[in-house]
Amino acid sequence: MSLEKGTLIYVNYTAKVKDTGEAIESTVEEEAKKLNIYDSERRYEPRLVSIGEDWVLKGLDEQISQMEPGERKTVELAPEKAWGNRDPTLLRMIPIRKFGEKGDEMTVGDVVEVDNRMGVVRFIGSGRAQVDFNHRLAGKTLIYDVEIIKKVETDDQKVRSLIKRRFPGEIGEKMEFTHKTSDVTIEIPEAAFMAEGLQVIKRGIANDVEHFLPSVKKVTFKEVYGKKGEAKGEETKAEEAKGEETKAEEAKEAPVPEEEKKEKTTPKAES
Repeated sequence: MSLEKGTLIYVNYTAKVKDTGEAIESTVEEEAKKLNIYDSERRYEPRLVSIGEDWVLKGLDEQISQMEPGERKTVELAPEKAWGNRDPTLLRMIPIRKFGEKGDEMTVGDVVEVDNRMGVVRFIGSGRAQVDFNHRLAGKTLIYDVEIIKKVETDDQKVRSLIKRRFPGEIGEKMEFTHKTSDVTIEIPEAAFMAEGLQVIKRGIANDVEHFLPSVKKVTFKEVYGKKGEAKGEETKAEEAKGEETKAEEAKEAPVPEEEKKEKTTPKAES
């Protein structure tokens, strides 16, 4: 049974180049370390994928759409189902002077930027550099060892997954939200206020939620300052203070016992 378009799933995978065995990427930390491609700045965890929506390479999307949750297999992606075939028109000869002072230090294999495009220097000679603007994996057949970890089932699970997609790590995992039939309200904690491109992130989450939960018509974000525990503590203190004031007022209004009245009104005997 194939997975329907728009189904949200979590997958783990490790990718290599077929001809050379070069490791490209892995979502599994242990595998990344074993293959010497570990990046300490990256968070290793299963990746959220929406079937049929180009969240992964076309060939990989087609393969996992035919799998079941919990299934694992090795798949081969031809260039046209991966990063495409090499395009000879994307090789350009560029005068070294265009690179300015950096041109004197440039060597074959360097990654350079030309007209807002990144390319790799393939050849240098006669005052010119040949720059390749093909993707570095263009023309290569890839091997993926892929496993579907789980399928995202409920609406609340979908909201949580879509939040984590934009806010990976602990912040996205603990970010609180409420979901009513047509409304979702998401609380943005103070720890996320300085996230780069916060407004873009919020718009992305809103678009995703409305796309995957058609019943939702409005997504609201609330910025939360301070810790809820501290806020609750202040409320408790306020209630205690109010209680003390009430006791004081009650004490003022309470009737004075007859014995006390007599003591206050009876004159002291003269010695």
